[in-house]
Amino acid sequence: MSALALSVLLSLVSAVAYAGGAIVQEHVAVSTPGQQYAPLRRPTWWAAVALNGLGGLLHVAALAFGPLSLVQPLGALTIVFALPMAALFVGRKAGSTAWRGAIMATVGLAGLLSLVGTSESQSLDTAQRTGVALVTAGAVVTLMIAGRAAHRHPVVRSVLLATASGIAFGMSSVFTKIVAVDWSGGVTAGDLPTLATIGVFATAGLLLSQAAYRGAGLAAPLAVLTVVNPVIAAAVGITMFGETFRYGTTGTTLALSCGVVAAGGLILLTTERIERSEPRKVPEPVAAPVPTEKLRVVLPEQPSTRVPVVPAQQEDDATIPSSASPHLYGPFYGGPYVPMPVVDRHRMRIKS
Repeated sequence: MSALALSVLLSLVSAVAYAGGAIVQEHVAVSTPGQQYAPLRRPTWWAAVALNGLGGLLHVAALAFGPLSLVQPLGALTIVFALPMAALFVGRKAGSTAWRGAIMATVGLAGLLSLVGTSESQSLDTAQRTGVALVTAGAVVTLMIAGRAAHRHPVVRSVLLATASGIAFGMSSVFTKIVAVDWSGGVTAGDLPTLATIGVFATAGLLLSQAAYRGAGLAAPLAVLTVVNPVIAAAVGITMFGETFRYGTTGTTLALSCGVVAAGGLILLTTERIERSEPRKVPEPVAAPVPTEKLRVVLPEQPSTRVPVVPAQQEDDATIPSSASPHLYGPFYGGPYVPMPVVDRHRMRIKS
């Protein structure tokens, strides 16, 4: 088996493992609502953690044998594999929009797979690694500042933060590829900066993705993140790792077209899945108003304790209008209203 075929096989198994872990995690979350630490005491949750760990190890192995421009887009098959697995194991059927998106993503990734050419694995020297890390960090910080400035527009803010998260996750895969190529059976002191860079970018991607979901729903951020991550990794693989497509310029153009088709399918699939997972809000029943006659029966009339007021003799013989209604101050939810005295423009004299 060639290295490229082995890389594709490892990527497919990794996507299946990720999909299985996601399904198990969702099942545990649904079966333990409102219990924050209850999943930690369930063996099925630890099985999901094991599946996610297996998927991560297989993804790193795939990066060691195959080009970054192929392995990273194949990771998006996790969402595609999750559809039939969810229908088979937990009885959750997907809608027609999700299946159209899955077909588009599969066709696009299959076309991309057929156009990827074989090339020798390359790495980056220290200066190139430093430059890529600084440029990426600058782009992520710039998008964070722009997202903070767009706080009045939740959707724009969410898209900016999701783009920053996708860049961070994609670059963490780039540096994982560097470690996989340079792997010689042990970790040396020279590998520590690269490993630290992987940790920083992965953590930043996780935090930014969480912030992107706040106030703008899940569909738009997840779709942007799912597309930006493989695009960034593939772009770096082509420009800096010497990865190429078959048939020269024509093959590159076809590969870009396949990538656009796959990205559109992922957006459709992600949006449909999120919309189906959101619970519908049921309007609360509104109590019928109580008739005034019943209120008069329930609330008996209280004896009047008001002091008789005699208006003072005015020069213009004007009378106080009887239609003046005092403002009412008090709680708005079920409590009694307490009328406060109103100062009229006509002076009043209290007769003792």
